[in-house]
Amino acid sequence: MANYDITVIAGDGIGTEVTRESNRVLDAAASVYGFELRRNELPFGSEHYLQTKEIFPDDAFEAAKDTDAIYLGAIGDPRLPVGLIEYGIIAKCRFELDLYINKRPIKLYDERLCPLKDKTCEDVDMVIIRENTEDAYTGMHGFAHKGQPLEVATQTMVYTREGTERAIRYAFELARERNKNKHVTLIDKANAVRAQDLWTRVFAEVAQEYPDIETGHAYIDAACMWMVKNPEWFDVAVTPNLCGDIITDLGAMVQGGMGIAASGNIHPGKTSLFEPIHGSAPKHAGKNIASPVAAIMAGAMMLEYLGEQEAATGIEGAVQQLLRSGEIKGLGTGVHATSEVGDMVVNQLQGASASL
Repeated sequence: MANYDITVIAGDGIGTEVTRESNRVLDAAASVYGFELRRNELPFGSEHYLQTKEIFPDDAFEAAKDTDAIYLGAIGDPRLPVGLIEYGIIAKCRFELDLYINKRPIKLYDERLCPLKDKTCEDVDMVIIRENTEDAYTGMHGFAHKGQPLEVATQTMVYTREGTERAIRYAFELARERNKNKHVTLIDKANAVRAQDLWTRVFAEVAQEYPDIETGHAYIDAACMWMVKNPEWFDVAVTPNLCGDIITDLGAMVQGGMGIAASGNIHPGKTSLFEPIHGSAPKHAGKNIASPVAAIMAGAMMLEYLGEQEAATGIEGAVQQLLRSGEIKGLGTGVHATSEVGDMVVNQLQGASASL
């Protein structure tokens, strides 16, 4: 039996509640599909910081690095300065673990969830690969004459050939693995951000090594329009960090909203981080009303990364069946109790196993 060590940071707000349900589903999947998860549960987040002034101490971080994966529920709290906890936990993991791929599946599981007219589940099935460690997110910024009428603020976008190439190559490999349309779209803004010409050139070079994969290109503004008008055009897309931050959230709404969207922050073959993309929603915390579907799907992504493909597919299939049957009536806050959705997914998993 395979054994996996997982670091769990439930975090803030609804993070503790949705993580609880994700853990229940993961445990059910482990029982059904025959593997074991051992959890290293860490208390870090805004409340912990307010009590201790700790964000993510080095000894705890080193221990997390030695586990197979990190699962994060949600972080953020309006009582703290913007970015303090986010940079101390998520950015710390992304940069210090070199999690250079942000993998965002955008898949519609039930047509009634899609806000676009006449689009089917077959029309919305893509993966966006967002470069995750460069661009405007490297922290190279500053202020001159701060607080004065002539204040100047600067932020540097950084692109390296290595960082660009490894993200693009991952996208081509994924398109080959998915074996769907075998198409990769480059999304950038190289016509205005001329430094992104590096992306244009490297994309063309890497494409020559994949003659079985078709390619396309869209500037980020056009890509957002196409995402709404013709989402079926996309199979795999690859994009610099800032452009990816924009279009992946648009994609989340096309698939049904933040309540279903999950992501992986990945360094292939190394400890990687998985999370639902919604926030901590402090006003809903402790009420047992937040949808845990995105958190459950993040758990499925983690299992897929760990090599438990059958279990990941089982969880995805259980969620899809519950949505299509109408048992899960929606993904909004308060449609179902958080624990009720967890119960439904666990029961669906166990029932599917019993029928095999």
